[in-house]
Amino acid sequence: MAEQRDITPIIHQIWHDKDVPPRCQAWVESWRRHHPGWEYRLWTQVECRALLAEHYRWFLPIYDRYPEGVMRAEAGRYFILDRFGGVYVDLDFECLRPVDALLAGQELVVGLEPQEHVQLLSAHRSGLPRLVGTGFLAARPGHPFLAHVHRQLVGSHTHSSSLDATGTFMLTRAVDQAPGDCRITVLAARTLYPLLSPAAAELFGDRPVDRDHAYAVHHWADSWGRDVSVPAQSVAGRQIPFWTSQDLRPRAKGGLDLDPQRERWASGAPAPTVSCLMVTKDRLSWAMRALRCFLAQTYPSVELVVVDDSADGALEDHVRALADPRIRFRRLLPEGRTLGELRNIAVDLATGPYVCQWDDDDLYDPERVEVQMAALLGLDATACFLARERLWWPKRRLLAVSGARVWEGSMVCAKEVLPRYPAQRRGEDTPVAEAVLRAGRVVSVDAPELYTYVYHGNNTFDEPHFAGLFDAATHVWVSGPAYAGHLRAMAARLPLDPADLVQAERPPTGPAPDTAPHAAADAPRLLPHARRPAPGAAESPPAPGVAESASVPGVAKSGSAPGVAVSGSASGVAESAPAPAPAAERPSVLVLTPVKDAVAFLPRYLENLRALDYPRDAVSVGLLEGDSHDGTWEALRDALPALEAEFRRVTLVRRHFGFQLTGPRWEPAAQRQRRSVLARSRNQLLSRALGEEEWVLWLDVDVTDYPPDLIQRLLGAREEIVVPHCVAEPGGPTFDLNTFVLHPNAAALDWSRWLRDGILQPPRGFGRSYLEDWRGHERVRVDAVGGTALLVHANLHRDGLVFPTVPYRELIETEGLAALAQDMGVECWALPGVEVVHPRHWGGGPLSRTGEAGLGAEAQGSVDR
Repeated sequence: MAEQRDITPIIHQIWHDKDVPPRCQAWVESWRRHHPGWEYRLWTQVECRALLAEHYRWFLPIYDRYPEGVMRAEAGRYFILDRFGGVYVDLDFECLRPVDALLAGQELVVGLEPQEHVQLLSAHRSGLPRLVGTGFLAARPGHPFLAHVHRQLVGSHTHSSSLDATGTFMLTRAVDQAPGDCRITVLAARTLYPLLSPAAAELFGDRPVDRDHAYAVHHWADSWGRDVSVPAQSVAGRQIPFWTSQDLRPRAKGGLDLDPQRERWASGAPAPTVSCLMVTKDRLSWAMRALRCFLAQTYPSVELVVVDDSADGALEDHVRALADPRIRFRRLLPEGRTLGELRNIAVDLATGPYVCQWDDDDLYDPERVEVQMAALLGLDATACFLARERLWWPKRRLLAVSGARVWEGSMVCAKEVLPRYPAQRRGEDTPVAEAVLRAGRVVSVDAPELYTYVYHGNNTFDEPHFAGLFDAATHVWVSGPAYAGHLRAMAARLPLDPADLVQAERPPTGPAPDTAPHAAADAPRLLPHARRPAPGAAESPPAPGVAESASVPGVAKSGSAPGVAVSGSASGVAESAPAPAPAAERPSVLVLTPVKDAVAFLPRYLENLRALDYPRDAVSVGLLEGDSHDGTWEALRDALPALEAEFRRVTLVRRHFGFQLTGPRWEPAAQRQRRSVLARSRNQLLSRALGEEEWVLWLDVDVTDYPPDLIQRLLGAREEIVVPHCVAEPGGPTFDLNTFVLHPNAAALDWSRWLRDGILQPPRGFGRSYLEDWRGHERVRVDAVGGTALLVHANLHRDGLVFPTVPYRELIETEGLAALAQDMGVECWALPGVEVVHPRHWGGGPLSRTGEAGLGAEAQGSVDR
């Protein structure tokens, strides 16, 4: 019998049952209307499985174990076409005209999705340059490509995402890797997929359909680009830190294994019903997102009580369309009830013995309720709180792991011990949480990924409250590769907005988001410095992705291995934001410069200072002179009136330290005393000059050249300690060797031979690399900083970050400041491409010439070698 070479005239579609959704009925009818002589068949899930059981029984073990119905529907179409041939189309595909001419003489036809879909974050992670759609497939029976797809399904069935296991990504890879004997026709997007998905249209703008060219239109009624939430790795198999209290007194702490409790539930042990309580008003999109988080919960017995006093019934209509009996909806007239009163109404409606706060504008991991109930039941507690939460500020592209505390919104509690909420409009859950803590046995679990507290600008509490949470965070990721990477990981489990995901991949194009001229005073909150939990507050592991380094002499432990700059990227190098453009107002900056014997350098220093294109009314200046013999003090006093007229505020300080060098300033024997005096001068100047400024820029008097937008470029890095690349000449070698990155093997080196007077003075390149080695990278995390040009968030100084005047971890002055900062939980960063020029010159000169410590070590090292 001859092999059939033509595509069979039959149209296949798949649905749960024979009742096609009303919104799809017109689209389904369009195919029957344009193909009156074709056979039409609507397959149910039961019929698909029966086909496999009869003809492809070998695939049933995989088919039956797919975790999602969409995976079974997608896999089924490849077997239907293999057996019968014909055209498979999704229910949301509209036929514009007969496809007979399109398929004439073809054996297998697929279509490309719009190229804009490749740029969606959910597709970007796949690395595919094009996407083959699964909504329209046409094939002759027994086409060899379909057997190839069957093999692909076997190889990809362990993927948790339907896109990779059975859908678009799997099919695209199958087409790209098809055997040579497969004759495949791939049609351009305008033929079958002329319409952008809602997610793509939101980002790139919608476009009209060219109906003169298109044969069909996919309406993306169930768009994968809009919902990129897929099951991800469970917390099973790992220990979750916990601690318990009884009537506010600590009782126990340790690691919680969730699997035993889960096994008890799997074997039939009762799972008490948990009533999740959501109060909402006029926040439809957020409430719908919170509903999706609820529907994804893995705990076997949950209900959601929704109390809504919105002005319209949109949310009620949405809940009715979901038709999920676990969602209980109560609509109230908008009569101005307080949040506390509304929460009490929700409690009264709850039918479960346990209640769980479910705020409408936050995000909840699918395992949130299951993990907290396993902890609560397994440790015989009356309530469970999360010790830390994830914090997210989408507009400013900030992500953090919070500090340890009792997070009221994370409460899961026995209903019988829950007191009434006070009739307050905000803060109503704090006294309730406090009462629960006082009244019984409470467990706190450290699993911050279970709850994402989102600041969107319309929260109950205002921006300063949320900024304060970032100030106390244990780890913060700012806009850049690390932020985008963590957001992609979140998208694997949570219903994030595609616009936020794509925006995370794009470099900032200007000032930090939400930074308006009138908000200049809030600038410190844009870059909160990470804080470690207070001693005794929580004995928890580092934030996800943060690992302690090996101990290296002279360097505090930080979030990466020695010498590798880590910001969530495999390469260790993160891109910085472009420098913000000049604006009428900027965060206030205090330029601080200690000087000694600097008369020869002052004219150029003042010229460069005046050449800065940063607003003068946002720049203050502070100078400290000491131990000069060349008239530096008198020159500064002469320059003072002009400076005071030009800049926001000027402070001139004189302090003698009685320090005079008797030999070359680079001699190892002089370094401890010289740099100790320099540290004292910096600290003295800081204490005398710092007012209300938000940033401090330390700038050496003998730096001869730097870009006029230096301040903007340093601020544009969006880090709290940043240095540019100090070079001896433009494009030349690094001058300031106090800024360095430790080599990966630094911990294994013998540093003791370079320890002199308690501080490390190794030769150039011993265990260290410098910014000249990092040219081509936008920014890099460094293990120490120099002071030729150094930007520091003023709050760090206010919190105790000073220049050590004695060895600190075998480092001193600016290098010691970096070690101290790391112990405070703050990383230091450098911008190798932003150069400031400090010519080489020896002997005498300005007090603040910090780079010469490195040059001295280099010179001494050349002698030793």
